[in-house]
Amino acid sequence: MQNGVINICFHGIGTPQRDLEPGEDRYWISEELFHAVLDEIRGWPAVRISFDDGNTSDVEIGLPALLERGLTADFFVLAARLGKPGSLDEDAVRLLHRSGMTVGTHGMWHRPWRGMDPATSDEELVVARDRLAEVVGAPVDQAACPLGRYDRELIARMRRLGYTRVFTSDRRRARPGAWLQPRYSVRVDDTVGSLRAEALVGPGVLSRWKLEAVGVAKRLR
Repeated sequence: MQNGVINICFHGIGTPQRDLEPGEDRYWISEELFHAVLDEIRGWPAVRISFDDGNTSDVEIGLPALLERGLTADFFVLAARLGKPGSLDEDAVRLLHRSGMTVGTHGMWHRPWRGMDPATSDEELVVARDRLAEVVGAPVDQAACPLGRYDRELIARMRRLGYTRVFTSDRRRARPGAWLQPRYSVRVDDTVGSLRAEALVGPGVLSRWKLEAVGVAKRLR
């Protein structure tokens, strides 16, 4: 078994209650798979759980399952979707916070953060974060990059803005105290066995080097 932190990310669970973006259905999983993955990873060492996009399934399915198992998670919410059909409203976000979960930002509109102009960058990284902080009544200092896209300029700005931890979609392990945290997003074609093999056992040395190289390239471009 490799060392490091395993970040497991969920998106939607069950039946979507809104129109999905192109390709998004790949990340909507059944309730059965969700519960099976939770039961599996609760026995793993050094696991963090997160949820992206702020879907209603976060509180309808995700939160009760976490509390039942004594688990916590980070929930990365899209500010512009608050109160929209199929998405969390303000009361639901506050419920997550009161239940001991961490609320982070996924930006405003679920658009890539790489290559943003200044006005878009302010809306995605500042306005959206401030909106969520107002909802929960506490600072919001963690973020998840939409669509997993980032580069050196984005990382530098987020550090200047005071973000304490940023999550990506790179499917590899993370160093426990690292500022940038890669994650394994659970997909519809995953199984408990395939996730165990990829995340817990992990790839061989050569594949790990390739994954690390991809991350370095993103950080430097």
